[in-house]
Amino acid sequence: MARRPLIAGNWKMNGLLADGLAANLTGLMKGKPDWPFEMAVCPPFTLLQHVGKAIGDSAIALGAQNCHTKESGAHTGDISPVMLKELGCTYVILGHSERRTDHGEKDSLVKAKAMAAHKAGLKTIVCIGETEAERDAGKTLTVNQTQIKGSVPEGSSAATLVIAYEPVWAIGTGRTPTNPEIQEVHAFIRKELAAVIGSEAAGVRILYGGSMKPGNAREIMALADVDGGLIGGASLKAEDFWAIAQSCP
Repeated sequence: MARRPLIAGNWKMNGLLADGLAANLTGLMKGKPDWPFEMAVCPPFTLLQHVGKAIGDSAIALGAQNCHTKESGAHTGDISPVMLKELGCTYVILGHSERRTDHGEKDSLVKAKAMAAHKAGLKTIVCIGETEAERDAGKTLTVNQTQIKGSVPEGSSAATLVIAYEPVWAIGTGRTPTNPEIQEVHAFIRKELAAVIGSEAAGVRILYGGSMKPGNAREIMALADVDGGLIGGASLKAEDFWAIAQSCP
């Protein structure tokens, strides 16, 4: 099944109004109407409205980095999926390892957020991945299997779900697994995903994240079960992010 690559930028807690990153990307994206990839940017909440206006009708999708499980209520400091939808978001990143580590988010909470996001009409980028200790203990596949089963809602489809495999030990470190290791985990994820959502798994895009950069993007994205990337640090430089997108097969 043909899957259009997705190149998604996770800006994390970076970005100010004056940076102009979205405007730079918009100028590049407008150069051609039918790029072979889809591009999305996920700035912090403070920039969502500004970036949404900057990307305009450029075909760059807007995404957020988290959401609550409820539509509204007494949840100080939280943002609901319907609020994100109202701002023009198409995507929301859920279950990133930094949320799991820094905020103690468990698989069950990630699943509840994904269900709420789907209900609001958002596509979810659900993140999974093992730590270095888990990898060294030979638990890579087991950890990812558990996170898929616990984090992905039944009834998800290729139209509503993206999976991002991010080995925690590779995020921001400059280290990456070997290409055969990346392909092995991505193929395993697709197989395990089929146990949760059935035949829809064949069409779900599985992104690689974890120190993807212009120098290694082309060979990683040439792997059979890699359908793009969730890009962290390299998404903060328009030229690097664009170079990664241009590496799509």
